[in-house]
Amino acid sequence: MVSAARPAPDDDLRGLRRLGGWGAIGSVALVAVQVATFSVRPPARTTPEVFALMIDDPVVGLLSLDALYLVNNLAVWLLYLGWAAALRTVSRSGVVLVVGLGTLQMAAYVASNPAAEMLTLARAHAAADDAGRTALEAAGEAVLAGWTGTAFLTYYLLGAVVLLLVARLLHLAPDAPRGSSLWAAAAGALMLVPSPFGVVGLVASLASLVPWCGLCLISARWLLGRSEGPDRETPADHATA
Repeated sequence: MVSAARPAPDDDLRGLRRLGGWGAIGSVALVAVQVATFSVRPPARTTPEVFALMIDDPVVGLLSLDALYLVNNLAVWLLYLGWAAALRTVSRSGVVLVVGLGTLQMAAYVASNPAAEMLTLARAHAAADDAGRTALEAAGEAVLAGWTGTAFLTYYLLGAVVLLLVARLLHLAPDAPRGSSLWAAAAGALMLVPSPFGVVGLVASLASLVPWCGLCLISARWLLGRSEGPDRETPADHATA
């Protein structure tokens, strides 16, 4: 009796590596769009300004509250999956931590982003009387305060931990792109200083975009390359725990 041939285990993960590569490209593109948007039209800072922007131009209002980063984080999560597929032969426990902590990171960001809440409050504010507007502005202040609160800080620090883990795995991987571990380590180290931490945090957050984009472009080429054709067996194919 002849049984059907089974695909090689690594062949089953080509799709994840391909998704990870395109996720990396998507993240760079979305970061560029967000930076360009902020350069042309700086985000509103006060609750009345946010409300007015949400009514006048809801799309720009949502972008000013980093709604685009919700999409960007999906692309980043796909990149995490791609890294896990490519690096699982280095350390299975390591890639489990990357995907697990990365998923918690994305959930924390979704919980922290106030874009939808502020759009709803802005519409209610536009239709309310004076007393109602005062109450809605107070609600808006509370929502904006939570934007950079515990959930956002959790998102930021988990991102730093994930990148430092990835840096270690890339350093150990025999076929990882040259210098990729340094890009990951630099981005992770800069994310240890969250953006809400004053001027230092703002500078660190902007500076972290440079190694992050470099890491994404290198990873995209690597992951897309590894999604084509059968993998070559390496000594790392005997994964460590």
